[in-house]
Amino acid sequence: MENLVLAATNSTPRVDFDATTGVISLAGESYPENAFEFYRPLLAWVRGLLAARDGAVTAEIALSYLNTSSIKSVMDLLDLLDAAHRGGRQVAVYWRYEEDNERAREMIEEFREEVTLPFFIVPQAG
Repeated sequence: MENLVLAATNSTPRVDFDATTGVISLAGESYPENAFEFYRPLLAWVRGLLAARDGAVTAEIALSYLNTSSIKSVMDLLDLLDAAHRGGRQVAVYWRYEEDNERAREMIEEFREEVTLPFFIVPQAG
């Protein structure tokens, strides 16, 4: 399985999904014109990773802004990871945000409430 790496654009995050380490990373802002189209191959890649690899999976997320359709797509990603966790896979999410961005923290907390996997909210100095 090959890694999936996409450079950030004005409206899409940087994607760095590593098949060898099981680390999936999203960073930046996410408000593409068609979020479902943008996230479709990312979700397919994660499904493939979960099917092909038995090791731990770690999601490192640093999305500072998401539009409504991106929120749905990221929730789909978290649902995939949560299902793997409930199935016995070692899965964790580390979501970084600027510590002075209270709105971002509230959004991240809402994501955390929807899953059972280990989910860490990591404030960083802005």
